Amino acid sequence: MSVVGSQTLSSDPAAREADCCRVLEEGNILLFRETPFDLSAAERAFLIRRRQTEAGYHKNIAYRPAADRVTGVARQNAEDGEQLREVLGGYSRRVVSFTAELLPRYAARWRVDYASFRPQEEAGRKLSRHARNDLLHVDSFPTRPTRGDRILRVFTNVNPEAPRVWRTGETFPELAERFAAPSGLLARATRPGIGQAILAAARSIGAPVRVRPPYDEFMHRFHNYLKENDSYQESARAERTEFAPGATWMVFTDMVTHSVLSGQFALEQTFLVSRDSLMFPQWAPVAVLERLAGRTLT
Repeated sequence: MSVVGSQTLSSDPAAREADCCRVLEEGNILLFRETPFDLSAAERAFLIRRRQTEAGYHKNIAYRPAADRVTGVARQNAEDGEQLREVLGGYSRRVVSFTAELLPRYAARWRVDYASFRPQEEAGRKLSRHARNDLLHVDSFPTRPTRGDRILRVFTNVNPEAPRVWRTGETFPELAERFAAPSGLLARATRPGIGQAILAAARSIGAPVRVRPPYDEFMHRFHNYLKENDSYQESARAERTEFAPGATWMVFTDMVTHSVLSGQFALEQTFLVSRDSLMFPQWAPVAVLERLAGRTLT
């Protein structure tokens, strides 16, 4: 895994897109040292005054573009809810526009997922083990199956003074070779139990239930497995990466193992990138797992 500066890429739009796809799909981070879209000083100042609800189930303040709605706002800040919706909505739209211009092959078939604001200091946060951000992991959405599509995330550090500090390590193909079969998780995901069978039957008759396909079942369990594995956390090959105030970076977080050691006040926009729009689909986690399993997982 490397951090690749955007200034090193080609200035020709087509060549630049190809460079970006290669960098991202290989399992690297693409860094913009300055925010490459408009985010005014007034918006930044407003965000820094916010804090999220203290309820344990809210890790972040979330913005849902499809509904134009914000969740996770502290009750005492409810009067600012409308302005927060406008600021996060504006951020989401600008990121979508910028990323679509940079990566049109992805934009043609992606799904625009949630945006979020992370106002709390990451160092020392009291969260459950599976929710902790300071443990190395790859991303998976337990309530929103991707069905083999990729999780592309764009982050912006709006903290005017302090960097956002990550720990980044191995890529998914490396981890899958080491852990997918020996852990038993791949076999378990491809051999659903009675609970999954009941859910599948209910869905087949039109009941409004969600059934994770084998790929998403594996990724959900693998996310938790890595966080629970003390030996892996202590011995993993990883390095410290700092993102300076004002920096923006993008990464396939289902590909790169990462954790957040410290930092406060970050924005983020998530895209679900279609497997069919990838430049190198053979490197996608779903393709890696299907080779190991010898079967389709979606």
